[in-house]
Amino acid sequence: MRIPPRIARVSALSALSLTLLVGGPAAIAQATADAPKASAPAASAPADVGKICETKLPKEAHETLDLIDKGGPYPYPQDGTVFDNREGILPDQDSGYYHEFTVETPGSPDRGAKRIVTGEEKQEDYYTDDHYESFDKVDFSC
Repeated sequence: MRIPPRIARVSALSALSLTLLVGGPAAIAQATADAPKASAPAASAPADVGKICETKLPKEAHETLDLIDKGGPYPYPQDGTVFDNREGILPDQDSGYYHEFTVETPGSPDRGAKRIVTGEEKQEDYYTDDHYESFDKVDFSC
């Protein structure tokens, strides 16, 4: 009889617990040696972050950067909230390192897709116009 894979899979911890109950220390050593090794999920390399000259940003992005420099007030309650980098495009940092801010999109009935995401470093600002599909680091030196 073939056992469905989801039932046949027994974690090393479950096997070890069962072995403790049934076979004692010698069986523990054997169970740990025989237990399948868990493999880590394949890591996907983060996409490259591009670069955009500050002068090439749309007017609305400049307005958002000015608001960030002033500390607000921001037009949306989500502005200033933690950006978790779930997409994995920005450099890996601890939670709370990045914050997102809305860049107004003329003609959009909602917040639109444009954002500035800030890091903790001075002038570490990233611009996205496609709702986190890609990012460009803002270059303030050009």
